[in-house]
Amino acid sequence: MDASIDAVTRINEIYWYGVIVLLVGLGLYFTVWSRFVQIRLIPDMFRSVVERAELLPDGTRGISAFRAFSVSAAARVGTGNIVGVGLAISVGGPGAVFWMWAMAVVGAATAFVESTLAQLYKVRDRDGFRGGPAYYMLHGLRRRWMGVLFAVVITLTYGFSWNAVQANAIVDAASESIAFEGRAPAAAIGLGVAVLVAGVIFGGFRRISAVSQILVPFVATAYVVLGLLVVVLNIGEVPRMFQLIVEDAFGIREMVSGGFAAAFMYGVRRGLFSNEAGMGSAPNAGATAAVSHPVKQGLVQSLGVYFDTLLVCSITAFIILLSNPEYGTPAGASLTQNALAAELGAWTVHFLAIAIFFLAFTSIIGNYYYGEANVEFLTGSPGALRGYRLIVVACVFGGAIGSLPIVWELADLTMGVMTTVNLLALMPLSGVAFALFAHYSRQRKQGIDPVFHRADLPEIRGVQVWEEETGAEHGRMTEQR
Repeated sequence: MDASIDAVTRINEIYWYGVIVLLVGLGLYFTVWSRFVQIRLIPDMFRSVVERAELLPDGTRGISAFRAFSVSAAARVGTGNIVGVGLAISVGGPGAVFWMWAMAVVGAATAFVESTLAQLYKVRDRDGFRGGPAYYMLHGLRRRWMGVLFAVVITLTYGFSWNAVQANAIVDAASESIAFEGRAPAAAIGLGVAVLVAGVIFGGFRRISAVSQILVPFVATAYVVLGLLVVVLNIGEVPRMFQLIVEDAFGIREMVSGGFAAAFMYGVRRGLFSNEAGMGSAPNAGATAAVSHPVKQGLVQSLGVYFDTLLVCSITAFIILLSNPEYGTPAGASLTQNALAAELGAWTVHFLAIAIFFLAFTSIIGNYYYGEANVEFLTGSPGALRGYRLIVVACVFGGAIGSLPIVWELADLTMGVMTTVNLLALMPLSGVAFALFAHYSRQRKQGIDPVFHRADLPEIRGVQVWEEETGAEHGRMTEQR
C-alpha cells in the first residue's frame, strides 16, 4: 500500500505543476479581461442568489438560483473545508492558508466564466435544465470527444473517488468522537451512510436540492459561529496568527520542510479541492437554475467560491492555528477536532463529528449529481443511471473502510485531469462568456434587470434554449440603485 501511495504522490507532484500554471494563468487572464468582475460585482452576486426562479415553458417554476447554489455549496462545503484545510496546514504549514485565499480570489473569475457558459449551453430535462462543461464542449466547441472525456473523468472523480473521500472523513471524525478501533465499526458507519445516500439520490435532483438547501446553511452557520467563538477567545493572538500566515507563505519563516514551495503547492491543491474553481464541477449545478440571464449564475457561483474558502475554510484555519499545532505530520479532521477541544472543551469533538457527517453527506449527494448530469450526457439509458447510482453507494461504503492517504492521492490525480480538460475548453470559449458579460453590463447601466434571449447575440451558435418565450419579460425595469 505504501508503494502505491508513493507512486501516486510522485505523479501528482509532477502533474500538478502544469495544472497550477493553467489555473493561475487563466484565472489572472479572466480577472484582467473582465476588469476584476469577481470583486466589482459582489453586490450583484448577492442580488442574483436570492432572485426567484423563472417559469418554465410548461408553467411550472424552475430551480431557483439559491437551490442551485445550495447544491454546489453542498459539494464545496464539506470535508475539504475541515479535513483538507487540516492536511494543508499540517503538511504545507500556515502559509498554505494564504495561498488558499489567493486562489479563491483568482479562481472566482474562472468560476464566473465556466458557470456562465454552463448556463448558456444548458439543455432541458425532466427537472428543468441540466448542463456543465461536457455540454459546452459539445454545443460550444463542437467537440463531442472532449465532452465525453470530461464526462467520464468527472464521473470517476466525483461519483466514485471524492465520495469515497467524504465517507472516509465521516469515519475518521467518528473514530475521534467515540474512540473505536477496527474495521467492523467503520463498516457499520459506512453501511448506514450508504443507505441514507441511496434514499436521497434515487429521488432525483429536486430531492437533492431540497435536502441541500436545508442542511448546508444550517450546519455551515453553526460551524462558523463556533469558529468565531474561538477567535474571540483568542483575540490577542489573531495579529500574530496573520503574521505567521504571511511569513510562512513567502518562506520568511519556514514552519515545514519545503518552505514556500510546500505552502504554495498544498495551499493551491487543497484550496482547489475545497472551492472547485476551474474544475468544471460547480457548473453542473449552476446550469440547473432557471434565471433570466446566464451571467447571473456565473456571479452566483463566484460567490460560492468566496463562501467556501474565504469564510468556511478560513474558520477552520483560524481554529487550528490559534491552537499552536505541530507541523510536518499529515492530519485531517482530527487536527481540527483536537484544536476545538483544547479551546472549548471535549464536547466539541462530538459536535465536529456531527458537523462533518452532515457536511460530508451533503457533499456526497452534490457530488453524485455532478456524475448524474454527465452520465446522462453519455447515455440516456435509465439502466445506466441506475447502475451509476448503485456504484456510487458502493463507493461510499468502500471509502468508509479504505485508507485516507491513498483515497486523497487518487482524488487529487483525477481532479487534476478533469481540471486540465475543463481549462483547455475555457480558453477558446471565454470570448463567448465575455460577450454575455458585456450584454449583461449594458442592461445594468440602463437600470434594466438583465434578460437574455439567444436572438440578442445571434453570432453565438449551439445555444439549445433561451428562446424568446422562455425568458422573463424583456425590459423588466428595476429600481435605480
